Amino acid sequence: MKKALITGITGQVGSYLAEYLLEKDYKVVGLVRRSSVSNFERIEHLLNNPNISLVEGEVSDTLSVYSIVETGCFDEIYNLAAQSHVGTSFKQPLYTFDVVAKGPLNFLEAIKKYSPKTKFFQASTSELFGSNYIAIPDLFDGRTVEKFQDEKTAFKPQSPYAVAKLAAHDLVRIYRDGYGLYATAGIIFNNESPRRGEQFVTRKITRWIGEFVKWHDPSNEMGQILNLPVQDNENRLYNSLSDSEGFPKLRLGNVDAFRDWSHTKDVVRAMYLINQAQSPNDYVVATGKTNSVRQFIKQAFLHIGIENHEDYWVVDEEFYRPAEVEYLCGKPTRIYNDLGWQTEIAFDELVKEMVESDINAAKKKSQQATI
Repeated sequence: MKKALITGITGQVGSYLAEYLLEKDYKVVGLVRRSSVSNFERIEHLLNNPNISLVEGEVSDTLSVYSIVETGCFDEIYNLAAQSHVGTSFKQPLYTFDVVAKGPLNFLEAIKKYSPKTKFFQASTSELFGSNYIAIPDLFDGRTVEKFQDEKTAFKPQSPYAVAKLAAHDLVRIYRDGYGLYATAGIIFNNESPRRGEQFVTRKITRWIGEFVKWHDPSNEMGQILNLPVQDNENRLYNSLSDSEGFPKLRLGNVDAFRDWSHTKDVVRAMYLINQAQSPNDYVVATGKTNSVRQFIKQAFLHIGIENHEDYWVVDEEFYRPAEVEYLCGKPTRIYNDLGWQTEIAFDELVKEMVESDINAAKKKSQQATI
């Protein structure tokens, strides 16, 4: 059996990757930070599997990483650990850089010293591109007909998180070229699932919908609202956080930012394939299609029968970033041609799954509270 180490195994991507590798008959070791509070919710269903184990450690602690790599005898290492919230990176830039940039460097050095045959995968991010993209003009009138980012697009990071990820991305290339390590990076565009953290905008939207459906009609099995009048006296939504007689509207930041969203299940398949290739390389992992946050909102609300979605949310400048990334759309031509990978779960299916999951979670929470 192959043996793989996953850092960030308790996160959204790490939990799906652990499931996928276990299905492939791997022995999986998850690196977890020591904490007084358990955060194993996403992998709890896996912990009875004899082929998974957890080891305590911190990616930014050099000696800890060295010891784990030296004694682990890993065939593959997937580095997914990060402080991955872009907004938080503006508030905690030093911590973000320590984890996001120093962590991968520790692993690359450890592999070079103790386990040079180990394959290393680094989770890079589309945030590397920032505000940059390739624009294809119309040959006749010069208007832009296509905008995208691929492996040849110049990086222009717009946040401390992206800068730290760029440092790690370049380190992977340097150790691959300079020391001959099998070191790869997947430039992963936004990926979502019902396991997405609640502070991210997609999950914030679907979680709000789940709570709203429960508040509007706890007995509603289908979760359909069908254009509830927002000024209804019995079911009133309000803008002010100080108003307690009703249900607060969803509060969002830049709803006109465009993102290339895929399902995390598709992304972990790409990670696995990248680490199985004959030679190491870096790949854009994306759907090739982009949607705005506003379009995500529309699709999510349509799933509960609401067309007038703009009546249910407000823009709050508190959620704007100091530097915004307005447009991301990956072009996954290289990974398709080299490895045969493409996404299998469509955008609409992804949104539907997230909405239904949060509606069910809200109902379950309500039922437990009444017991």
